[in-house]
Amino acid sequence: MNEVIDCPRCGDLYAKNAFREVCPKCSRVEEELYQKVYAFLRKRENRAATMERIVEVTGVTEEIIQRWVRKGRLQAAQFPNLGYPCDRCGAIIQKGKLCAKCITEIDQDLKLHERAQEFSRIKQEQSQQTYYTKKD
Repeated sequence: MNEVIDCPRCGDLYAKNAFREVCPKCSRVEEELYQKVYAFLRKRENRAATMERIVEVTGVTEEIIQRWVRKGRLQAAQFPNLGYPCDRCGAIIQKGKLCAKCITEIDQDLKLHERAQEFSRIKQEQSQQTYYTKKD
């Protein structure tokens, strides 16, 4: 059975499901906003519009548009100036959760950490192999 929760936008109670994050009323409003943005972007001259221009013309907030891009409702391939912030540094990206720079940095940090662990393991093994004899 679905869980009954408060809508994060309007506060009404609704049965939560896997398809919607908001109540049916807010979902309809959001769908109308989506249609407004999509109709604007469908025009050839608006396909390369910046996020600021889309917000200015349609009145839809940047956060909502970024959520649609993140979910894939607005394809970044069709609209090259759309994107959303990297979860780590905030740079605008069009797919995934992290930008290429952050992925590279995390990968380098991980490799450095793995090398340090390997060095510690080798040092531990060498100290166990060393033995001392007692001289009189």
